[in-house]
Amino acid sequence: MDKATAPGSILVVDDTDDIRRLLSIHLKMMGHTITEAHDGREALQLIYNQPFDLILLDIMMPHVSGLAVLEVVKKDPALRHIPIVVISAASDLASVVRCIELGAEDFLPKPYEAAVLYARVKTLLERKRLRDNEQEYLHIIEQERATSERLLLNILPKPIADRLRQERRLIVERLPEATVLFADIVDFTALSTHLAADELIEWLNDIFSTFDELANAYGLEKIKTIGDAYMAAAGLPTPRADHVEAAAVMALAIRDMAVRMTTPRGDPFLIRIGLDTGPVVAGVIGNTKFSYDMWGDTVNTASRMESHGLPNRIQVTPAIYENLRDRYQFEERGTITVKGKGEMKTYWLLDRLPTES
Repeated sequence: MDKATAPGSILVVDDTDDIRRLLSIHLKMMGHTITEAHDGREALQLIYNQPFDLILLDIMMPHVSGLAVLEVVKKDPALRHIPIVVISAASDLASVVRCIELGAEDFLPKPYEAAVLYARVKTLLERKRLRDNEQEYLHIIEQERATSERLLLNILPKPIADRLRQERRLIVERLPEATVLFADIVDFTALSTHLAADELIEWLNDIFSTFDELANAYGLEKIKTIGDAYMAAAGLPTPRADHVEAAAVMALAIRDMAVRMTTPRGDPFLIRIGLDTGPVVAGVIGNTKFSYDMWGDTVNTASRMESHGLPNRIQVTPAIYENLRDRYQFEERGTITVKGKGEMKTYWLLDRLPTES
C-alpha cells in the first residue's frame, strides 16, 4: 500500500455517544484505527500519551471545549502538525472563523455527509504523511550535514572551515607570531621491521591520539602527522598572547608521557621534540583533498630543532628561551650546526620553575 494513502490513527472527540459511534463506524470502514474521547479533557490526555494522524473534534463539550483543545494542540510545537477537523452543530460563520483562526484544517457542520467526510479525511491524511516524509528527509539531510561538518572540522580548524564555506577562495594569512612544535619517534623505522603492520599502526594511532588530546587540552592546533612525526602549533588560526608557553607546556607533557611508556617490544619509548617561535604563513592548499598547513623559516627551524635533538629532550631556539627564561628552567646546549641555518646556539627546555607560595 502507498504510504501516503495508508490507514491512519484517528481520534474522535464528541460528547454525544451516537454521533461519536457513527463517526467511528464510518472511519473504521475506511480501514483506520479509531480512538474515542467523551470530552475535551479526556481528548487532551490521549493526545499527550499516544500519536495520532488526525483528530475529529466537536466544539460544544463539557469540562473542556473543543475550541480549548484546538488552541492547546496548535500552540504546542510537538503537536501542532496533527491535522484537526472540527465537526460541530455550531455552523454559524463566527464559529467557523474562530476554528480556522485557531489552526483547524477544516470545518464540517452536523449533520455531515459521509462522502464529504471520507474525502476530507483522505486528503488530510495524505497531506500529513507527505509532511511526515518531508520531516524525515529533512532529518536525514541534517544528520548528513552534521556528519560532513564533523569530518570537515577533523581536517580544518573551525575558523578556517567557516571562512572556506563563506569565501570559496584561497585562504592564506601571514601571522607575525606563532609557536611551532615538532615531535618525532626515535628509531621508528627499526621498530617497524619487528612489528606486524596492524600492530604498528594501532600503536602509532594510540600515541598520536594522546598527542591530539594534549593539543586540545593546551589549546594547540594539530597541523598534521608525517609518518612518525607530529606537528602542532600555538597561536593560530586564532592569535593568543601565551602561544609560546602553551607549546612549551605541551612539549613537556609529551616528554613526561614518553618517559612513562614503552614500545610494543618493551623497549623505552624515545621521542625528540623541537620548538621555535616567530612569523609563519598558514593557509589551505588543494581543491579536493585540501589541508591546513604552515610554511616559513619558523616552521623549518622548529623541524631542525627536533631532527638535531636528542631522545626525550626538548630542543628550543633562543627566541623560545628569551620568552620563557623567567618562568622555565633551561640548559644551554651550546652552538650546533643546523642544516640550512649554519651555526646556532640552542637550549634544552627542562621544566617549569617552581613558584613561590
